[in-house]
Amino acid sequence: MSLDEEKLFAARLHAVRSRPYLATALFALHCVESRRVPTMAVDRHWRCYVSPAFVDRTPIEELAGVWVHEVSHLLRDHHGRSDRFAATHELTGPGERLRMNIAADCEINDDVFGDGLARPEGAVDPALLRLPDGQLMEEYLRQFRLGPHTDEFTWLDCGSGADGQDREWDMGPDGAHGLTEQERDAVRFRVAQGITGAPGDVPGGWRRWAEEAFQPPQPWRQLLGATIRAAVSASGAGEDYTYGRPSRRSTSLPGVILPSLRRKPPRVCVIIDTSASVSDAELGSAIVEIAAITRAVGGRRDLLSAVSCDTAASIASQLCQAQDIPLLGGGGTDLRSGFAAALRTKPRPDVIVSLTDGQTPWPDTKPPCRTVIGLFPRERTFNENDPDYQPDTPPDWARVVTIA
Repeated sequence: MSLDEEKLFAARLHAVRSRPYLATALFALHCVESRRVPTMAVDRHWRCYVSPAFVDRTPIEELAGVWVHEVSHLLRDHHGRSDRFAATHELTGPGERLRMNIAADCEINDDVFGDGLARPEGAVDPALLRLPDGQLMEEYLRQFRLGPHTDEFTWLDCGSGADGQDREWDMGPDGAHGLTEQERDAVRFRVAQGITGAPGDVPGGWRRWAEEAFQPPQPWRQLLGATIRAAVSASGAGEDYTYGRPSRRSTSLPGVILPSLRRKPPRVCVIIDTSASVSDAELGSAIVEIAAITRAVGGRRDLLSAVSCDTAASIASQLCQAQDIPLLGGGGTDLRSGFAAALRTKPRPDVIVSLTDGQTPWPDTKPPCRTVIGLFPRERTFNENDPDYQPDTPPDWARVVTIA
């Protein structure tokens, strides 16, 4: 039996009419006839492998739904996310990859069908596993294991584009008609641009995906840690002159002893925004970050001090234990007093880290040390006395990391 391309492409056209915001992605897929796939499957290079027998027995309306389903795996990067989840949780074997395929299908199928797309026979959705709708693949993976309730899905195989596991039929990165990484990103961007530009009746899952495609979530903990480590290890941080070991340049100046530059452990002061606009959960997150900052300075708690601040700052206290940090405040916000208190500490800190929601005035001049700002994200804020109020953005002299 040969592949009925006319029927297959008619189904794609039906999918485009039903989901016009996915048109760029649907037409970017290159079809490959294959008798080794049970239905339709995709690889990470945007090839779609199609079973001729499946096309022959499936109505066009259902084929259109399968088109949308398969391209959704690629747009949502299920292969990359599966690889990262497997590496993080040390998951191996085909059974775990099948579980990832099922979880990815649950993420897609809870809102992909209807409104012109017929539900294909055997499609997996969260209700069949007694799971809630509207969650991500990673969340579903934590809620079920393979067992008797998943036996009916053992035939499922959406390809390496769904779970990251290469198949024997994959043509690989060097095969014909595959998209490069830049081309794949361009397709995702065009689709996300179409969704955010005219969301209309686009399902919530796709709107959430489009927002993240434009502004992908950053691994803020790694970014904050790396920024602090870079600040404490940069030239000038924790450096002082000493005559205990004369400079080598003294040999060029007989009778003159020059001091040498000595590296000493850098000192860090953390300013914690304790104003009313910062939630208890964010204060808890600040405590967690202080523990991470301790590791960044080599575990030396004696090198770390903390200041809590709303409109007034507490006295900078050396950190012995996280629970010793006095989180006093609850009023307005003016971190300028916090910076002043940090700079009054003796010895003066080499790095100041401010954990805040950013709704504060900032010092007019750059502090004489490196500054890192961990920023709790905020929607636009309103002041009933000033409807046009907008908080000042963090100053250019600080390194800013958004804490998600």
